[in-house]
Amino acid sequence: MPEGAAPLIATEALNGNRYALARLISLIEDDGADARAALAALYPRTGQAHIVGVTGAPGSGKSTLVNELAKALRAHDTTVGVVAVDPSSPFTGGALLGDRVRMRDLAGDPGVFIRSMASRGSLGGLARATNDAIKALDAAGFDVVLVETVGAGQAEVDIARTAHTTVVIEAPGMGDEVQALKAGLMEIADVLVVNKADRPGAANTARALEMVINRNSTHGEEGQDAWRPPILQTIALDGSGVPEVLDAIRMHREHLCASGLWAERERERVETELRNVLQQELLDRVLARVGEEQMQMWVERIAAREVDVYVAMQFILNTD
Repeated sequence: MPEGAAPLIATEALNGNRYALARLISLIEDDGADARAALAALYPRTGQAHIVGVTGAPGSGKSTLVNELAKALRAHDTTVGVVAVDPSSPFTGGALLGDRVRMRDLAGDPGVFIRSMASRGSLGGLARATNDAIKALDAAGFDVVLVETVGAGQAEVDIARTAHTTVVIEAPGMGDEVQALKAGLMEIADVLVVNKADRPGAANTARALEMVINRNSTHGEEGQDAWRPPILQTIALDGSGVPEVLDAIRMHREHLCASGLWAERERERVETELRNVLQQELLDRVLARVGEEQMQMWVERIAAREVDVYVAMQFILNTD
């Protein structure tokens, strides 16, 4: 890429050029110097979008609900960016064609931009590129950015540090109704959704979630006006209950703004991102300095029980 081209691509993306926006996110995925120059150029325009994370167990219907939420938002003339980070989701596969097939109801709508992101290459569950893609969509002027996360693992909890509002989806008939509690999901849920509510056991799942919420009634906040996550039931396949979910998301944003928590969450999000970027950058620099041959030598010595990982770490960090 010619020198100085990346900031120009960022400028075009900010001016509404969808091809430039797609190219910008591709640069972000490559994570080179060009991407960082582009991100620096667009960063002053970020901070306006409502970032909504949607997470839950595999098979709970995240992708379908995200699709319906995007349609409902567009019905209110709200522009929507979608970042799908689930390798098992019909959204993903890296091809924009796959995204368009999945969200064919929104095909051709200039108020929607959909992008698949791989969940690879990060110290945390959410790839660094995902956060940067969210920034690109925010800067490009999308009112709401929906982020569908990997359906298992650290990313489910990481999304709470990335999003302003986290929607956690459960579904009946998936085993232990309070499995989310064990995974820490209940602590990060701002809105709880029991999807596939037409299936047997939906009411039991909702009651189990209610019991958990009652035990964590303040949701980490103090005072009479603390947010209590609503428990809603949906049938995402036909759109039933989706307007109520959208209302809850909007009410949560209003709560964050009125209570001052919006600015607090934004600061926490920025701090988490800075720490993650520093960790990854420092790791990359150490590995580049040590070299692959020496790294493999230490791996072999650790595997042979000659040294433990902490001794190896000290030697590696002290390598000139």
